[in-house]
Amino acid sequence: MNATPGKTLRAVRERLQVAMRDVESASAVIASEESNREFYIAASRLSQIECGEEGAPSVFKLYTLCLVYGLDLYDVLRMYGINADRCNSYRTRFLPETTRPISSEIHGLTERVTVPARLDPTFRWSSTHLLNNVVELWGEVPAAFLIGVNPRKHMYGYVGDRTMFPLIQPGSLVMIDPEKRQIQRSGWTNEFERPIYFLEFRTGYRCAWCQVDGIRLTLIPHTDSGLRVESFSLESEVDVVGQVVWTATRLASTSGPSAEPLPILPKPGKPEK
Repeated sequence: MNATPGKTLRAVRERLQVAMRDVESASAVIASEESNREFYIAASRLSQIECGEEGAPSVFKLYTLCLVYGLDLYDVLRMYGINADRCNSYRTRFLPETTRPISSEIHGLTERVTVPARLDPTFRWSSTHLLNNVVELWGEVPAAFLIGVNPRKHMYGYVGDRTMFPLIQPGSLVMIDPEKRQIQRSGWTNEFERPIYFLEFRTGYRCAWCQVDGIRLTLIPHTDSGLRVESFSLESEVDVVGQVVWTATRLASTSGPSAEPLPILPKPGKPEK
């Protein structure tokens, strides 16, 4: 039998070895700093919450408990039957003709999203590709692995060349935002902040820093890659697929292109400006 929300909160408090009076004192500080008495939880009220008496506590008191216990508010709301991620399934059912801002943020740690799981066996690991074109099987992973990532909006790329080595190693997977095709001219202070772009040529793909002057695009490799700067025509030789926004990089050394591919789990990079 599943524990009630109150019993779960009591178990958390007892695990932290926090007395009810300690929670009361902490809540008094929060209520004072927030200038709202609703955040205050008397020890007697906390006992009622843990015993499930007098219904569910207010959102103010749940917020206080989250601050004191170090819990996520959305996880606690879920205990009481409120799943914030269900907003996404209802938002198109009500007021369908009314234009309004909506949130697409995923709050729960157990929500799942689709990512590539298996590639076409003819895929060549020694070159750079767009994975969307060669994915044979798609699978699901917890959304917590992909906070800030929208698989329907973004594209996947596999990097097989050494243009950005060692910043992006051969065997890395990247996620590309196709809406960010305009080459930035400034706005970064170091190589980790400088935007990297996924480029399509007649003969394949490359991943690199870029500079644009008129109709000429200059491909700038990492200084440690040993490769030279190259220039191409934006009108006939190269197309900017988009900006690389996430990466998954192999940490262990490999013996070459025949090595096993990385698990397709992007890891967050530096937040975009």
